[in-house]
Amino acid sequence: MIPSSRHYSGQRIAVPGIGRSGAAAARLARHLGADVALFDDGDPAKTAGAAEALRGDGFTVHTGTAALEDHGVFDLAVLSPGIDPSWPIARAFSDNGVPCVSELEFAWRHAACPAIAITGTNGKTTTTGLIAHLLKSAGVRTEACGNYGTPLSEIILRGEVLDAYTLELSSFQLELIDTFRARVAVWLNFAPDHLDRHPSLDAYRAAKLRIFENQLPSDTAVINGDETELAQTLTARRVTFSAWREESDWTYADGAVLRRGVPLVRLADTKLRGRHNAENIMAALAAAEAWGLDPAEVAGAVATFTPHRHRCEIAAVIDGREFLNDSKATNIHAMESALRGQDRPVVLIAGGKDKGLDYAPVTDLIREKATHVFTIGEIGPALARVWESAAPCRACAGLEEAVRLAAAAAAPGQTVLFAPGTSSFDMFTGYDHRGNVFCDIVTSLHTP
Repeated sequence: MIPSSRHYSGQRIAVPGIGRSGAAAARLARHLGADVALFDDGDPAKTAGAAEALRGDGFTVHTGTAALEDHGVFDLAVLSPGIDPSWPIARAFSDNGVPCVSELEFAWRHAACPAIAITGTNGKTTTTGLIAHLLKSAGVRTEACGNYGTPLSEIILRGEVLDAYTLELSSFQLELIDTFRARVAVWLNFAPDHLDRHPSLDAYRAAKLRIFENQLPSDTAVINGDETELAQTLTARRVTFSAWREESDWTYADGAVLRRGVPLVRLADTKLRGRHNAENIMAALAAAEAWGLDPAEVAGAVATFTPHRHRCEIAAVIDGREFLNDSKATNIHAMESALRGQDRPVVLIAGGKDKGLDYAPVTDLIREKATHVFTIGEIGPALARVWESAAPCRACAGLEEAVRLAAAAAAPGQTVLFAPGTSSFDMFTGYDHRGNVFCDIVTSLHTP
């Protein structure tokens, strides 16, 4: 059921940010009776299309420097995830005493069902999609949303009857919550990231930890078994998972995911690869169980789940050599997770934009897992020098050369892993473009 349209009657609501989340929040606010204005101080040339569409829908939209001018008194400001609360566009409201909430929080105040919420530095999208898939396989009405692609405001405005929201949540969405509560909260992992947005690593972690903030003892927190300190601070019932710690509730051994020692899913029977994906499966099954489903009954649905592209997807198997596309590994932690998760010897392809990161700590893992390394991009030569003591390394002129040399170096039973460990903008338009090119090159290896 769509919320009452009189909830904000007579109130003025500001929405900084005119992307999809901002537009969804604005439409929901207007439906609830508010007088809504949207603001975006970015390059007007880049926001012109979105601004024109919103104005066509009857919204007041202020862009460029005009967005920072005084536009009168507002009762509430709803910030899109892309808007930093410390930026002038947000401070224009908070400094004048206007309460600021995230789009997630605003939408949640009009939610019609409980939430399963997922956060973590890596693996959120895969796990969110898998949880929604498992629930739907058991007849639970749910939609994957939030950071997954569709804002919660948009889902609520649709008025569909659901049993649960399956929410992928970033730190940007969680940092300005108030009442949001997850019946099941999933914490996948944590590693340094987004320090261009958060003032410190502690601030980044604190924002993500808010996923547990309003949980009750009757709720469930599904957490990585490595988070031993976190486990002691939670109010909700705790369930742990780990592909490395045998004392966890969910574990991994001999290629299978186990629940308290009982194997439920063999990784080889799924479209997911690597121990990090085994942990995503554990987290998803644990969340389904916390929702009230029998994990043994829904475990079979893992085999029919197709993950989003470029996340350790199997590009091809050629002469016993598995080619994995993990172009979404755009940071060091994601690359380490992909590499550490392989149970077969690896020929690694890594590199891309030089963001000034320190890759030396990965050297021991390279020594343990990789038989050869081929590097690409701006950082390619530097990576080859950093890791040359751990494995034979070669900086390549481009991705095609790296793939062909990696294919020649890999033996049957080995894996060619494309896990760049950095962004792609020095060579490609994004990780998806980069991953598509990798897959096309791999396909050409065995095309007559």
